[in-house]
Parts: sequence; structure tokens; C-alpha cells
Amino acid sequence: MNEIRIVIVEDHAVVRLGLVTMLQGYDGIKVVGEAANATQGLKILQTTQPDVAIIDIGLPGMDGIEMTQQFRKYQLENQAISTNTRVLMLTMQGNENSVLAAFAAGADSYCMKDIEMDRLVEAIESTHHGSAWIDPAIASIVLSQMRHGMVSPNAESKNTVEIQAVESKYGDVLEAYPLTARELEVLELMVSGCTNVAIAERLYITVGTVKTHVRNVLSKLCADDRTEASVRALRSGIVS
Repeated sequence: MNEIRIVIVEDHAVVRLGLVTMLQGYDGIKVVGEAANATQGLKILQTTQPDVAIIDIGLPGMDGIEMTQQFRKYQLENQAISTNTRVLMLTMQGNENSVLAAFAAGADSYCMKDIEMDRLVEAIESTHHGSAWIDPAIASIVLSQMRHGMVSPNAESKNTVEIQAVESKYGDVLEAYPLTARELEVLELMVSGCTNVAIAERLYITVGTVKTHVRNVLSKLCADDRTEASVRALRSGIVS
């Protein structure tokens, strides 16, 4: 199995060293670079082109959100040489603006810093394989904000970024195979973190019917799992 190549961008030396030391102890993970600020981090990402970049949102100067935006811009401008590095945002901040801004800037996954190491490795592996990973504690925060409207780029917080539209390939699928009213209800409950049993109880349908709707939702959103479908629904504004 190929190793997952990691770069860690974290300004707190003790935290950074701890992450490097612990992650290096896991089979299949290799830390290929580390940086204490966004400027250094961007250079390392551009030169090492890792599989996953773990970025602290609260970096000094240019924060993790702006760094992610700058790196995504670099990737778009250098598609011929840039690999598909995925971004996992690691932070203590769980407020609505920070979470939404991180995803809007191009983060693939979002973890709280108090996450257990085994769960962080799980998040890294999921992110590397293309499945967005979002901390369960954050999912409800994002859904609550989405229900009150999309974040405006003119809001006071400098970390507030407008949520981008769903990618064209997913939009094409949804245009050809739109979600039904029932599938939308199921999707909203999925984003809320409800299990199939809970969804069945809320909608007064059988668990088997719920599973069918979930499969349809995943197919129409081109998602591999419920978490990826939830993130895409939140990013595109499908859930309201």
C-alpha cells in the first residue's frame, strides 16, 4: 500500500511536533514536511505536493482559510504540475463562520483539535481517498447556519466566504436526475446526523425505504458516503 504523504502547517511548535511524532508511528502515513506559518506552508505544499495537507485555521498573519484559498488558486493555475493535494482543516474553532469559510475556501475536511489520534488518522485516510470528513460536532453547526441562509461575503468577519456553487459535474447529474421531495427530506436529516432508524421514525417510513432513498441521494450527488453527500449538499445550498 502506498504511503499517504502529509504536510502539517501549525504555528504551535509543541502541537506540530506532537502531530508529526504520532502520525509517523502509523503504518501507511509519512510526514514529508512541516511549517509554522502560511508563507512557509505554501512553499512546502508547492514543492512537495503531498497527498493531504493538515492546516491550522489560526495561523499568524495569513490564516489557514486564506492559505487554503491561495493554494487552491495555485493548483488551478498550475494544473499541469500540481497534484490533487487535499486539505484537512484542524482547529479549535467550531463557530459557523469559520466552518463555512473553511469549506468555501476549498477545505475537504474539518476536524477539531481535541480529536483522538485514531479518528484523525481515519479522517486523513478518508480525505486522501476523496471522501470529505467532517467532525460530527460541526455538522449540526453548519446545518443550523445553512437553515438561516448562506453566509454573505460582505459580513463583518474577515473569515466569511460565500459558499461556492456545486461543481458542474454534480450539477449536471442533479439536473438530469433531480432529487425528489422525499429524497430532500432524507438528505436534510442525513446532514443533521440522523441514523436510518431515526429517519424512518421521523418520516414514518420503513428503514428499508430509507436505505433506498439514501442510495438514491448518494448516487445523484456522486458521493461515496453520507458525510461526503452532506458536505456537498451544504456547499451547494441544496439543503435549506
